[in-house]
Formats: sequence, C-alpha cells, structure tokens
Amino acid sequence: MSHSAAWLVGVISLVIAGPLHAQITVTELQSPYSFVNDPLEKNYFISSVNGDAEAADNNGFITKLNPNGKLLSLKFIQGGKDDVTLHAPKGMALVEHVLYVADLDTLRGFDTTTGKPVMALTIRSPSTSRSESLPTSLSDVTFDGKGHLYCSDQKANTIYRVDLATETVSVLITDRSLAGPTGLAIHPKSGQIIAVSWEKGNISEISPEGVLTEIFSNSFFSNRFQNLRGVDFDRWGNMYVSDFTTGKVWRMSWDKRFQVIAEFLPSPGDLSIDRANNLILVPYELAHAAEMNGLETPSSAKSKQEKRTLADYGFIPPPPKPAPEGAVKK
Repeated sequence: MSHSAAWLVGVISLVIAGPLHAQITVTELQSPYSFVNDPLEKNYFISSVNGDAEAADNNGFITKLNPNGKLLSLKFIQGGKDDVTLHAPKGMALVEHVLYVADLDTLRGFDTTTGKPVMALTIRSPSTSRSESLPTSLSDVTFDGKGHLYCSDQKANTIYRVDLATETVSVLITDRSLAGPTGLAIHPKSGQIIAVSWEKGNISEISPEGVLTEIFSNSFFSNRFQNLRGVDFDRWGNMYVSDFTTGKVWRMSWDKRFQVIAEFLPSPGDLSIDRANNLILVPYELAHAAEMNGLETPSSAKSKQEKRTLADYGFIPPPPKPAPEGAVKK
C-alpha cells in the first residue's frame, strides 16, 4: 500500500451504516476522478486519469467492483489495450448496460459486462467572440432518464446535450456564470440540471431549455465553498457536494440548510450516491484511493436546534447509549 493510501485508511477510516456492513476502501488507483454505481447490475466503477488530466496519452483506466464493493478488476477498461482508447477518464454515467465516460473532447461508451467500446462521440467547444474554439475539456456527464446525456465543459463554461437516439450533440448553455462547471447531476424531483463550479464555488440550476438560475454563490460575508468537484442527490432529495480544496463533503437539505458531514478529506472528487443502498461514493485523487460509506436515514429524532454529528452520517461510531436510570454499575 502506498504512503498516501495508508494515510487515508489510518486518518479518515470510516464506519459504514449501510447494507454492506463494512467501510470499503479501494487503493492502487491512479488519480481517481469519479466513482459511480450501476443500478441494474449492482456493480461499481471508478475512473482513473493516470497522469496528466489534459494529456491524450491513452493510459487511463476504469476499475470495476462487485455488488459487495470487492475488486473485480483494477483495469477492467484500459486505454491502449484491446482496441480501447481512453486518455484521461473523468465523470461517468450509466444508461442501461452502457457506461458513458467524459474523456477530454470525447464522450465514450463501454459495455458494462465486457468493457468493449460501443461509442465514441467527439464534441467541439463553441467558438468564442474571436471565432476561436477552446480545446474541449469534458469534466462530467449525467443522464436525465429521458434519452439525453448532459456533459460539462469546464474550460468553455458550456453544458452540452447529447441525444442518445441519434448520437447528436447540441449546446444547451454557454455562460460565464457557470464559472468552470465540473460536477453535474439531475435533480430527482424537478428534473433540473445541477452544476457545481470549480472557479467560484457556485451551485447553479439549469432547465432543460437552458435557463440558468443560481442556487448558491459565495459572497463577502459567506465564502463557504472553494473548488467544487462533485454533486449528487440521495433518495430523499438531499444534495451532496464535494469541495476538492477544503477537503469537505457538504449536505444541503430540502430547506437549504448546509451541513458538513465529513472534513479533512484528501482531495474529495466527483462523488456520487448509491440511492438503493444509501451509500456515498467518494474518490480521493491525491491519495490514489476511493471509499464508500453509509449515509444517514432522515428521521424526526433530532430537531433543527440539535446539532447533528458525523455519527449521524456513518462517518464515526455512534456515542455509547446512557445507562438506564437506576442501573447498577459493575
């Protein structure tokens, strides 16, 4: 085990409260970027950039775990092997039996059973006012459940729509307010696209028609986020975001209350939520590792005034229960 991975396990070893009954840590990754679950086959996938995040070096790989979180194949999909091209895989999304991967300027699709490539769609960034096109830099991809994928282009402040039926690309929105869009997710109730910002720590909502509404932005009095990387929702509609630079994972409830559920994490990346099992999946780019852990099940046991602890979210063991009144100590 590498020094960074050992530090990860020793310092932020977590206690799971979910159906797997054990905290799962995956090591030997190489700059892991995204960690997702397959709702059909119940497996898990982790993308590793493996080198320069902007280099077309064809050495990226994708790791596959079984439904219990155990390693099936460290390099299930590997650039430069078996006719696979995969340079710097970042965000991922699953649609039926295809794993879609954001890879520099190309959206790639792979069969989740065989790992064989089934699609490669090159995306060109829109021209600027000087009629120049910036190099496309895809950072994430998400599926709306209605036949469309959405891809974020961090450098071009653009979100693309991909029609899976025709494999055609269109620009949904280009706007400086996106401020380097990284993570994307579809709100499970409204169907709106949620984008988090790398440059300014903003959280934006974009309609399927391309109308942008800012949900949260830092201000002089509130500088909560720095460089956001991932975003997703649990089954109850609570939103989770990862701040790569501050090492925190935040939870925003339906009434827009923010809570830190984990901190001092080594570069938390493009996180996701396994809603069926109520698990949070977090890659750690600089530690070359990834973890899955249990999440809190919402209840009315605590009031708004009572502060929640990391134990409520499965990140530390719960405190011992007080002895009943009149109990005799042995």
